[in-house]
Amino acid sequence: MDTKSWEEIKNEVYGSKGTDRRDELERESEAFKIGVLLRKAREDKNLTQQQMADLVHKKRTYISRVENDAANLTLKTLFDLVEKGLGGKVKIEIEL
Repeated sequence: MDTKSWEEIKNEVYGSKGTDRRDELERESEAFKIGVLLRKAREDKNLTQQQMADLVHKKRTYISRVENDAANLTLKTLFDLVEKGLGGKVKIEIEL
């Protein structure tokens, strides 16, 4: 059986790094990770989505959408969620 790495599969299905389709996949993947990290942090703080929403003056349904797909999350809202809602700090890294 010929096994392929995840990188090889992404190259075949979405194209190599730098192509539009591949870049879109990578952005969506990073947005998904942000949502997962926010949900995990909220759960670690024993907060419900409603409690988190109350802390940042948003609706519970918005918190749910962010946790499931953070693609349209603004930086201001990200900072509010992490700092006001979770009592943490945001660190952003840029790769060139």
